[in-house]
Amino acid sequence: MAESKVAVYGAIAANVAIALTKFTVAGITGSSAMLSEGVHSAVDTFNGILLLVGLRLSQRPATDEHPFGHGKELYFWSLIVAILIFGLGGGISFYEGVQHIQRPVPIQDAKWNYIVLAAAALFEGSSFLIALRQFRRQAQRRPFWSALHNSKDPTTYTVLAEDSAALVGLAIAAAGIYFSQRLGIPELDGVASVVIGLLLAGVAILLVRESRGLLIGEGIRPETARAIRTLALAQPHVQAVGRILSMYMGPDQVLAIIDLDFEDGTATEDAAGAIATLERAVRERYPMIKRLFIEAGGSAADAAAPLGARAADDGLSAVAASGSVPAVP
Repeated sequence: MAESKVAVYGAIAANVAIALTKFTVAGITGSSAMLSEGVHSAVDTFNGILLLVGLRLSQRPATDEHPFGHGKELYFWSLIVAILIFGLGGGISFYEGVQHIQRPVPIQDAKWNYIVLAAAALFEGSSFLIALRQFRRQAQRRPFWSALHNSKDPTTYTVLAEDSAALVGLAIAAAGIYFSQRLGIPELDGVASVVIGLLLAGVAILLVRESRGLLIGEGIRPETARAIRTLALAQPHVQAVGRILSMYMGPDQVLAIIDLDFEDGTATEDAAGAIATLERAVRERYPMIKRLFIEAGGSAADAAAPLGARAADDGLSAVAASGSVPAVP
């Protein structure tokens, strides 16, 4: 989480400086695209603050009302950020662009726009590189696009998305200002503002989609579930493994339930040993699985008592038993 905060702090610092400069120059030159960029940076600044709020709230300890902790607070606040990007960033930029197209005003002293855009590109690029470095560290050598899609830390990928959109938006604003002056068509500045609004709306929709999946209970990747199933089937006397149920409770907190069916006649101590070995193997290979529940059916029903007592002490895992493998809801 400390690494995630670094990316967010970097983005906030860059956006505060950029927003103030853009608004000042937009007032001097009358550029619609520059005003849209100022709104964009202001929204990004506020979004960074909301992400920090989400990070802080998500780290609160578990309570009776929230026994699995508050990790999903971060997903909620990242959803709010995405909505703000869509409504404020995209909506205001689109509206401002349409207004400028309907009532075009020639840009005055455009050189200040270019100076600010260049400075903004430098700040946004620095913020982007900070977020990219943190993301690469979390990705652990996985391909970039695969790691981005599978990332469960909204702080990092939200900052990456915002900074990427900002850099593209700067290029669009520069093109709109240049061509509006070169061709003598001031409406092109408004067109650039509209395009920036559409760009922000598209980024917001992608972020909403990611936040939605995590909020409604996204589980581990299918390949991870298959690997855990292979580990379970490799244990002595395990003849079948039911569905592996899982859910992300936070960026690095996973809840997982494994159903095991033992061979008929399996001794209690053998089943208990297999369950303990499986638990160690899963935890060692997948440290993000903080809460692990292993349910044993068949003749292993009595094996869970000693393991269950131990698991209750560490608060991280538990082993349940029943006369047969329970039905999966």
